[in-house]
Amino acid sequence: MIVLKNSRELTAMQKACRLSAQVLKLAGEMVEPGVTTGEIDRAVKKFILSHGAKPSFLGYGGFPGSACISINDQVIHGIPGGRVIQAGDIVSVDVGAFIGGFHGDNAATFAAGEVSPEAQRLMDATRRSLELGIEAAVPGNRIGDIGFAVQSYIESQGFSVVREFVGHGVGRDLHEEPEVPNYGRPGHGARLVPGMTIAIEPMVNQKGYQVEVLGDGWTTVTKDGGLSAHFENTIAITENGPVILTRP
Repeated sequence: MIVLKNSRELTAMQKACRLSAQVLKLAGEMVEPGVTTGEIDRAVKKFILSHGAKPSFLGYGGFPGSACISINDQVIHGIPGGRVIQAGDIVSVDVGAFIGGFHGDNAATFAAGEVSPEAQRLMDATRRSLELGIEAAVPGNRIGDIGFAVQSYIESQGFSVVREFVGHGVGRDLHEEPEVPNYGRPGHGARLVPGMTIAIEPMVNQKGYQVEVLGDGWTTVTKDGGLSAHFENTIAITENGPVILTRP
């Protein structure tokens, strides 16, 4: 069931989303050669707790970190720890905060120093596909219109969208209905109506779209070893169009 939010609930949810955006910015500023993913994760946890909130991901389904930190061919759900970020890495950080009964959820991919032109092109295309997906999230459209906007642009750039993992509704639960795939057909899927709050999150691979989950049960990588990028915003569908809730 899709849970619609009223104006009071959207105001409360915006607090969680803004905090999530602030902590993502903090994490991005820490992405530098020589820094470990564990250091970033500890800073994320400390920041969220210092604002009276809880990390949405910590303990979720047994996940051991406060942030998912995925490097290069890691698509999503990278477990933070002792891995040292190297010059030229691309680092995807996915983080959320829970406060006032609501979650925020957002992600971005950051460059560790100077990266290859192809890595930069992948990040730029993924970010742009998120913007196009958000532009399609207007009342009266359907979930498939969002996926089509993302997929058609990404494939025109020679990249591929991950099929096995998708965006989702967000609210009192971190993952709510509906699912929001990054592929689809226009005019198909649930209709977008004011009050819906969804996370649009293109996960884009440099080569093929196939992925696999490693033995830790979380870290998801590209099957062909190609790079992957990930950008995400939580948005609200309003009568005046989409509103990005995860802004600092």
